[in-house]
Amino acid sequence: METLIIVLALAAGIIGIAGSILPGLPGPPISWVGMLILYLWGSGTNATGEPMTLTALIIWGVVMVVVSVVDYIVPMFLTKATGGSKYAEKGALVGMIAGILLTPVGMILGSFLGAFLAEMIYTGKDASSSLKVALGSFLGFILGTGLKTITAVLIMWQIVVYAF
Repeated sequence: METLIIVLALAAGIIGIAGSILPGLPGPPISWVGMLILYLWGSGTNATGEPMTLTALIIWGVVMVVVSVVDYIVPMFLTKATGGSKYAEKGALVGMIAGILLTPVGMILGSFLGAFLAEMIYTGKDASSSLKVALGSFLGFILGTGLKTITAVLIMWQIVVYAF
């Protein structure tokens, strides 16, 4: 049974890391579920034999919630800060989803091109202004994805520490 718990926790951590990059999967929350599994079933002890504490679980839970919320705020903030409209935000999302079919690079380029084209087409801004907005949207996407990925990797590290 203990092996099954460890496998489930590790799987949640790996899926969480993938979900930090792929849209539609809430990366850090899935990784945190891996920690929760270890905590609830009491399988998690570190190298010195100490079990995972409720405090550690709560702290990582708070970090996970904050990063998840920031992930939604940062792209919108940077798009607006660079003069972007709601169209640029929606264009970035559509471009990112379309880019999934290509590769992770396609997601990034799709997000950038989606914001750029939406800003040009729907607001009538010139290429220079639209490029500035697209760069803001792109930077927001990269920052949000980076924060989620770092958090999911750190949670995965905690899972590994307490699983082995």
